[in-house]
Amino acid sequence: MTAAVAPAAARLGDRALHGLLVAALLAALALFVVLPVAALAVQSLFDADGGFARAANFVQYWHTPALADSAWRSVRLAALSALVCVAIAYVYAYALTLSAMPAKGLFRAVALLPLLAPSLLMAISLVYLFGNQGLLRGWFGIGSIYGETGIVIGSVLWTFPHALLVLVTALATTDARLYEAAATLGASRWRVFLTVTLPASRYGLLMAFVVVFVLVITDFGVPKVIGGQANVLATDLYKQVVGQQNLRMGAVVGVVLLLPAVLAFLLERQLRRRQAAALTVRAVPYVAPPHAATDRALLAFCAAVALVLLTVIGVAFFASLATYWPYDLSPSLKNYDFDHMDGGGWATYGNSLRMAALTAVVGAAVVFVTAWLVEKPRHFGPAREALNLMATLPLAIPGLALGLGYILFFNHPSNPLHGLYATMAILVLCTVAHFLSVAHLTMLAALRQLDREYELVGESLGVPAWHTAWHVHLPVALPALLEVAGYFFVNAMTTVSAVVFLYAPHTQLASVAVLNMDDAGDIAPAAAMAVLIFVTAAAVRGGFALASRAVLARTQRWRQR
Repeated sequence: MTAAVAPAAARLGDRALHGLLVAALLAALALFVVLPVAALAVQSLFDADGGFARAANFVQYWHTPALADSAWRSVRLAALSALVCVAIAYVYAYALTLSAMPAKGLFRAVALLPLLAPSLLMAISLVYLFGNQGLLRGWFGIGSIYGETGIVIGSVLWTFPHALLVLVTALATTDARLYEAAATLGASRWRVFLTVTLPASRYGLLMAFVVVFVLVITDFGVPKVIGGQANVLATDLYKQVVGQQNLRMGAVVGVVLLLPAVLAFLLERQLRRRQAAALTVRAVPYVAPPHAATDRALLAFCAAVALVLLTVIGVAFFASLATYWPYDLSPSLKNYDFDHMDGGGWATYGNSLRMAALTAVVGAAVVFVTAWLVEKPRHFGPAREALNLMATLPLAIPGLALGLGYILFFNHPSNPLHGLYATMAILVLCTVAHFLSVAHLTMLAALRQLDREYELVGESLGVPAWHTAWHVHLPVALPALLEVAGYFFVNAMTTVSAVVFLYAPHTQLASVAVLNMDDAGDIAPAAAMAVLIFVTAAAVRGGFALASRAVLARTQRWRQR
């Protein structure tokens, strides 16, 4: 009788624990994601005197020519950048997955380098290459780099790895049986591409376009540095809040910025579901046969793209070490003397390290618990679905809109959490919320590798759910958890938009210091700080990769059998 009671008691205890955790996380996500965005939306409906204005603020927005032009320019430049970026990334991804081109690992590593740098670095490098005193000023038919041309080029450069990751995943799922059938029917390589490869990757192409479109339309760094007089929604929002202290109109711009991001988010979710339904369990991985002419052409293309990326990043390194650009290019560390520069000192770098470390720890813990609650328990189905939806919601919220929402919500005198404002804690919480969705989806995929039989066996033996999670789920998901922690750390080091409204003088971050130095005209020190962020992110990312490999080798040898 006792043996029969133990599993039942364990199930009751697990149910109570699951319910408590789900309720706590739903409350936390509502507090740090939903309510700040709701505060942003509410603020946009009130006038300067606090009266309810209904849609009057939005009517005023669209009747202000400069602001309306910014909205249309944002959409146009984001669409153009997405088209160019996805086209280049598609050929690059094709070379990495469906060709016998050599040195694929090297080219993949080079292509992912922009992930380790703030978007500001790409824009600063373009200034040094094509600006008024640029090394290549007037080359390649490029006129003034300041304006729409610079925004598009800078946006394509920093979003390229994001599009590449989506397209590599889409092309890697190609079914070899389709190519074998086409070869049997005598189809040419071009016809095989048009009838097999392109249709099979159409959802990947659309998702890559949506991802890049959202990244560009919500980006603040590139248009701020190199946009010149070409204002976009992100820079308008910054000017309304920081320049004019007009939170009301800033909220209106934030809501306008939110709309295309939400629509793109809904479209991306629909495309992801349709792509998943297109895969079959009988699919055979495709191994590309050598084809000398095609492989050489793809190698030349990838080499050209990689050279551009290395050049842009390398110019930032070179400029950070130049004594006085462009008159004295001898190397020195003068530009790294941040304590004597306007815009930020070495303390900002220390703040970024602390914030990134805290974000990695807090974010990884929250993501593991959230993904585990969504995937493993068998009860509280509707609540778990709501938790999953709220965990993916930040994908649709631009960083600037989220940051402004935090101001309006947490800085309100009646908010009992008002004490969080202007602290390191609010920077960590905002950054975790901003980058939560991708990390959540990654951890969810890792936990889905384990069959539910593990939980059922544990329940039948009366083992508490937390014990199974600690001894089974966590060890298996540990490599993915390290990946998630590295993802949070790198993004916390490089982000600008999510925190640009929230820092106090004693919590200013290195990425914000890059922006402030550029505003002050200290472009070389800004390049130096951006390079320092890049090097730090690369070193830490490499450390996480080595740790993940060590964990796999030590605890999961069964994966190699």
